[in-house]
Amino acid sequence: MAQEVRGVIAPGKNEPVRVETIVVPDPGPGEAVVQIQACGVCHTDLHYKQGGINDDFPFLLGHEAAGVVESVGAGVTDVAPGDFVILNWRAVCGQCRACLRGRPWYCFNTHNAKQKMTLKDGTELSPALGIGAFAEKTLVAAGQCTKVDPAVSPAVAGLLGCGVMAGIGAAINTGNVGRGDTVAVIGCGGVGDAAIAGSRLAGAAKIIAVDIDDRKLITAEKLGATHTVNSRATDPVEAIRELTGGFGADVVIEAVGRPETYQQAFYARDLAGTVVLVGVPTPDMKLELPLIDVFGRGGALKSSWYGDCLPSRDFPMLIDLHLQGRLDLGAFVSETITLDDVEPAFERMHQGDVLRSVVIL
Repeated sequence: MAQEVRGVIAPGKNEPVRVETIVVPDPGPGEAVVQIQACGVCHTDLHYKQGGINDDFPFLLGHEAAGVVESVGAGVTDVAPGDFVILNWRAVCGQCRACLRGRPWYCFNTHNAKQKMTLKDGTELSPALGIGAFAEKTLVAAGQCTKVDPAVSPAVAGLLGCGVMAGIGAAINTGNVGRGDTVAVIGCGGVGDAAIAGSRLAGAAKIIAVDIDDRKLITAEKLGATHTVNSRATDPVEAIRELTGGFGADVVIEAVGRPETYQQAFYARDLAGTVVLVGVPTPDMKLELPLIDVFGRGGALKSSWYGDCLPSRDFPMLIDLHLQGRLDLGAFVSETITLDDVEPAFERMHQGDVLRSVVIL
């Protein structure tokens, strides 16, 4: 029987979000209803609100979440009611050309719940990234539920659902940061700081954090940066080269998503080094680089989708590292809020006043 719960919707482009009654149907085949315990406020939710993803309003926002499976539909065997799970937006299909080649982290046919959640008047909602977790309960594809150790706090576990996983994965999975490497991270928001934490986990010898905000650089040091550069006051390419013996970094992670900062990343890497783009650009942005420089510098220019993660592999591992005290996920949580506080949380995020606000339900 369908349930009525509270949830946060974005009714139209750039309109303030509001809390509404959401109708959540019983799970159908391959689906699950999850009682949400915590959900982070992510920049992607703001992009949805601003119409930067598409115009399929109204959106049910929220996707960086953890909770407990309440019920499952027919054919679901991987999770069961009572399981503590992190929600993900890469429910791999197992049948596409990427999956069949043994590269499911590139799955080209990820899936979501087939049924729609609605408002009380029947208006269908578009769940952010197929999740819609700024709600007391949500309906997802069962493959979007990744079971992890329930000993972890939901407030930190949910962060792996998007931003923290994107950053850690950009360093470890996409950038292949290894022991003794030099790494530079341009942009020290939640994703950039996670890339710093991931680089430290991987054994990088030198981790250079670059940002225009000294507050963010202080946080970056707490998460593992060995050096910081304020790019408002100093040329970041020159500073990174100076800190790496004149060569540039082995891996440069661009976590801003702008042509200017990508160009900085390109020239701040060593010969045969790697650039990883994990910052999300807008469709109108263009990049211009001399082709001879692309050829002459060698190495690899990569994009990182969701940290090239495989949730079933990466989420439990990172939760275990957190519980062992080797990965401080709690350092990413700036504040905890309620569903009614999401709109002002967007403003604090936009102003750079928080690393992550987390909705507790």
